[in-house]
Amino acid sequence: MKRIINLIVNNKAYEIAVLPNRTLTQVLREDLNLLGTKEGCGIGDCGACTVILNGRPVNSCLVLAVQANGCNIQTIEGVADGNNLHPIQEAFVEYGAIQCGFCTPGMVLSAKSLLEKNPKPTEMEIREAISGNLCRCTGYQKIVEAIQAASKKMKKR
Repeated sequence: MKRIINLIVNNKAYEIAVLPNRTLTQVLREDLNLLGTKEGCGIGDCGACTVILNGRPVNSCLVLAVQANGCNIQTIEGVADGNNLHPIQEAFVEYGAIQCGFCTPGMVLSAKSLLEKNPKPTEMEIREAISGNLCRCTGYQKIVEAIQAASKKMKKR
């Protein structure tokens, strides 16, 4: 039996009827057409489905949509300001931290969550913050450098 849930996604309110076994990833992608949230492993290991839920990065494949009822969610679609990329997104492009792009939304959201809590992270703190996000294309160095650069850009704003 479907349940009615209320979500605030990227500052927009939604009321959705969902089956209790559907994940937040499924609802974001299939019901709200927010395709930036990727379905990778489906078991919380890869981080491709990372979203920011009430200020914390989470694997949306491990969250049932009904558990997110009343929550504030940010997806990659809510990071840029219109056509203006967020400094993290700019740095990912500038530093070549985007390869195939599959992991990028989750990486950006993990980095954003980190930099909002810790504007001057060390390299180890950055590596720890993105440790739940797997990238099969890089050795992570460009991603770490991009996050370090974004940290500096964000201080200037």
